[in-house]
Amino acid sequence: MSASQTSDVPTLLVKIFGKDRPGITAGLFDTLAAFSVDVVDIEQVVTRGRIVLCALVTEPTAGGEGELRATVHSWAESLRLQAEIISGTGDNRPRGSGRSHVTVLGHPLTAEHTAAIASTITSTGGNIDRIFRLAKYPVTAVEFAVSGTETGDLRTALATRAHKIGVDVAVVSAGLHRRAQRLVVMDVDSTLIQDEVIELFAAHAGCEEQVAEVTARAMRGELDFEQSLHARVALLAGLDESVVEKVRQEVRLTPGARTLIRTLKRLGYQVGVVSGGFTQVTDELKVRLGLDFASANTLEIVDGRLTGRVTGEIVDRAGKARLLSRFAAEAGVPLAQTVAIGDGANDLDMLNTAGLGVAFNAKPVVREAAHTAVNVPFLDTVLYLLGITREEVEAADIHED
Repeated sequence: MSASQTSDVPTLLVKIFGKDRPGITAGLFDTLAAFSVDVVDIEQVVTRGRIVLCALVTEPTAGGEGELRATVHSWAESLRLQAEIISGTGDNRPRGSGRSHVTVLGHPLTAEHTAAIASTITSTGGNIDRIFRLAKYPVTAVEFAVSGTETGDLRTALATRAHKIGVDVAVVSAGLHRRAQRLVVMDVDSTLIQDEVIELFAAHAGCEEQVAEVTARAMRGELDFEQSLHARVALLAGLDESVVEKVRQEVRLTPGARTLIRTLKRLGYQVGVVSGGFTQVTDELKVRLGLDFASANTLEIVDGRLTGRVTGEIVDRAGKARLLSRFAAEAGVPLAQTVAIGDGANDLDMLNTAGLGVAFNAKPVVREAAHTAVNVPFLDTVLYLLGITREEVEAADIHED
């Protein structure tokens, strides 16, 4: 009898507990093989060297259940393991409609945090089908497989609760599309890098305070992005073009940036950047990091000096979203299978255009509007939102080395 025909037949849940060692799984199924049972389901977890192995099998024919129980218990005792065997009917109950992956990032992740997340899932009508640790450092990342509630409702409820308790939570729909997200596009200033490039140039021009004042006016709503850009760049007029190389050397990548990009590229993703900064920096980053796409504003340089103007298409809030769509078309990737990462209000259109928008250490207005938020200073934590474990990242690093 095949496992697909076991909905109404007697089954046994065989549970094994104890100290893990090689050969336990093989030993259990060698023992069960003597009774010609079919395997309906298997699950095994090892935590701090302790194994929990569960096997759901069909009941043996010709009244062999008693002998099976005695044989399994005897085998377990010989290995100083505990065994529990529970009679029942059929397979696991069907999962509810509406399936999601809930990724929780904590630094640290406490029991209080976990209780709050679990209770919120329950309050939406969801059921936790499985829990799996994705990473233990630099943050603790845990994934919950949830069924029985719609992804949008679950995301809304968890976003509110997560903000109150101080953890990051991402909720995405389950399905093959999660592994099919093949384009990641990120902002540069304060996302891919720790710096604001205009401020690095301003430091060389001796106009940091003036640039800061223009930025403050923009944040107060007195200037839009394009006005702010032109006003700040005008303060750089006359600066020698040799400063470009100095600024490139001063740029500091965000912790985890190299790991994020290297891992995504190994998985076949395409990776790009869009920036309200300058191509004089993003073009160098594209080469250094092996990016597929890069677009930014361009500082005009004439006779070896900055003119205080920019040339070409302005990359502003709407421009970033257009560039995401352009990159996706060139990459042959549907927008629903793209990921965008950013921190500022001028990233919001891009974040909302992407299939998954991630607010990275962002302002409150951005965190509230994005699909999910990450508030730890490690860019590679975005990998966990895609279901990639720390062990997979490290194993790939070792293999390449």
